This record gives sequence, C-alpha cells and structure tokens, in this order.
Amino acid sequence: MRSRFDEDMALLHRELVQMGALCEEAIALTAKALSGEKPLAERVPALEREIDQAERDIESLCLKLLLRQQPVAKDLRQVSAALKMITDLERIGDQANDIADIITEMEAVTAEDVGHIREMAQAAIRMVTASVDAYVKGDVALARQVIADDDGIDNAFQKVKIALVDLIAQRPE
Repeated sequence: MRSRFDEDMALLHRELVQMGALCEEAIALTAKALSGEKPLAERVPALEREIDQAERDIESLCLKLLLRQQPVAKDLRQVSAALKMITDLERIGDQANDIADIITEMEAVTAEDVGHIREMAQAAIRMVTASVDAYVKGDVALARQVIADDDGIDNAFQKVKIALVDLIAQRPE
C-alpha cells in the first residue's frame, strides 16, 4: 500500500515539475514577444491550455491520493501544498496568456518602452523553478528564498506600472 502511495507521490512531483516548465516557457515567450518577437505571443494560448490540463490532471491525482490513501501529517501537507501550488501555476499561465493577447493587439511597443519587464520575466521564471524545486525536495531554505525574491518582483512591477501609465499618456494609440 505504501509503495503505491510513494509511486503516486513521485508521479505528482514529476507532473508538478512539468507544469512548472510549461509556466516558465509561457513567461519566456511572453517576455520575448514584448521585446520585439511578437509572433511568439501566438504560441502562448496553446501552452495555457496545456497548463490548464496539467492542473486538472494533478488535481485529480491529489484527490485520488486523498481518497484512496488518506494521508496524514507530512504526506497530507505535501498533497495540500500541491493543490495550492497548481492553482498558482495555473494563474501564471492565465496571466501569460492575457499578456500575450494584449501583445498581439499592440502597436510597436517593446520591453524597452517599459523597462524592467525582461528582468521581471527572468526573475519570475527563476522563482517558478525554485518554488517547484523547493516543494519536490522539501527544501525550506529555498522556499524562504523564493518568498524573499518576491519583493524584488513586486518592486519591479510597480516601476513597470508607472512606466506603462506614462507611455499610455504619451502615446494613447
């Protein structure tokens, strides 16, 4: 019985890593599209659908683990954490897709117009990778580092918002 649970947990970890990789790719494509490679934005919706499917598959696996194995203590926390994580990863996919939609409608605005976007995207990719790694490895120190890194992205986001408002005011088209 326990070996089946361990196999399912290993599968859960692999699927979370794959879902994280899809999110990383969606972020990267969106950032590159903003930097002038606009056709890359057209690839993001398909990735977002894969991310949505991964969320459903992982959620199903988690529910199976909860119902069939009735985990307690550490195992229950791991399954619960996975359920929370997939919600956040799915939201990352949605946001990347929303940005990609906007990019396809935009005139010639690039990341240089709003600065910090490429850095923000690279930091977000690192955080997705690190958060999935922290979960799979049970690395509390790495998880804490991801939390600390989030402040840097929040600061960059505030700068991007201000730059976008200024850009819209200067170039309403």
